[in-house]
Amino acid sequence: MKAIAALAGSGLITLVHGHGYLTIPASRTREGAESGGDTCPECTILEPVTAWPDLDVATVGRSGPCGYNARVSFDYNQPSANWGNDIVATYSPGQIVDVQWCVDHNGDHGGMFAYRICQNQTIVDKFLDPSYLPTDDEKQAAEDCFEAGLLPCTDVDGQDCGYNPDCTEDQACYRNDWFTCNGFNSGDQTKCQGVDNSALNSCYTSISGGYTVTKKIKIPDFVSNHTLLSFKWNSFQTPQVYLSCADIAIADGGSASTSTTTRRSTTATSSSPAPATSTTAACTAAASSSVSLTFNQAVVTSYGETIKLAGSIPELGNWDVAAAPALSAAKYTASDPVWTLSLSLAPGRAFEYKFVKVASDGAAVTWESDPNRSYTVPNSCGLSEIAVEGTWR
Repeated sequence: MKAIAALAGSGLITLVHGHGYLTIPASRTREGAESGGDTCPECTILEPVTAWPDLDVATVGRSGPCGYNARVSFDYNQPSANWGNDIVATYSPGQIVDVQWCVDHNGDHGGMFAYRICQNQTIVDKFLDPSYLPTDDEKQAAEDCFEAGLLPCTDVDGQDCGYNPDCTEDQACYRNDWFTCNGFNSGDQTKCQGVDNSALNSCYTSISGGYTVTKKIKIPDFVSNHTLLSFKWNSFQTPQVYLSCADIAIADGGSASTSTTTRRSTTATSSSPAPATSTTAACTAAASSSVSLTFNQAVVTSYGETIKLAGSIPELGNWDVAAAPALSAAKYTASDPVWTLSLSLAPGRAFEYKFVKVASDGAAVTWESDPNRSYTVPNSCGLSEIAVEGTWR
């Protein structure tokens, strides 16, 4: 009751309907949820603001470039014990990487979204200090820097960078450097959930399930041991903006890797082993063109059941169980009920996934519990094979 009263008093009662947040690379918001503290990661929101048609006019106030969740009083602009201290992904200048966010089924308001990197390390450093909470003025200065560091959709060759159907040529939103959701009323493929055409619950939201929204960005020609990737989504339907950020590094030397540190979480997540050879700025050996991943999943099954690996990339069926690859039970024993699957993916490839149990008739399926597992293929010098161990949850 106290939480509801606080929301009503602050004008943020619409938070209970849920919205969206950055999931790949893992944002501070996602880490807050996986720690068990943030009971509604999709509720990190800035409102009421002018979100449309001018995408850059809203001042961020206490939300800052990393977001403030009034529902749980989490300010993601300051590192805590559960987020902001560890690098979740390491990229190289000029690298093309997959990025993804999750939109709530009950809060898909359409609109446009963007990814940004501020190249002023002095400004960013204020958001990396666990002992310091940036002021509203400092949050706005950072937001201005992130706006200047927009990573345009058009930087990635071959990527579809259209104009939003809900924006006309005479409006400020008529631009294709931002990414766009589909039209708010466009048949079956509406709004943001139509971008991936993914299945409900392909990503985690606490209220009514979510849909992945996946794009590619080009990392700028900038080097930092610790910086932030900021995600911003401007709603078309409502006066709301959603902000979240992820702690990343951009390493020089032509080789990039992703941190395989297990997320702090009260809920089990995927276990990603450390690379066999660490990547440093001094590393000059050529990285492998592909890495062989072997998933070893411990799960007890009944005769006739199959385990599949469904995920957010085409190799894993784009969350379609029918198209997802099946694991092998060749090594399965009563004492060691392990299912295995091997596949080759490019270094730096990021994705989310879950294991799915399929009944003998092929019709009944059982998904693992939330949240989704996540993985980014390491890109260390000479690394070619990795085992990813896991247990059904």
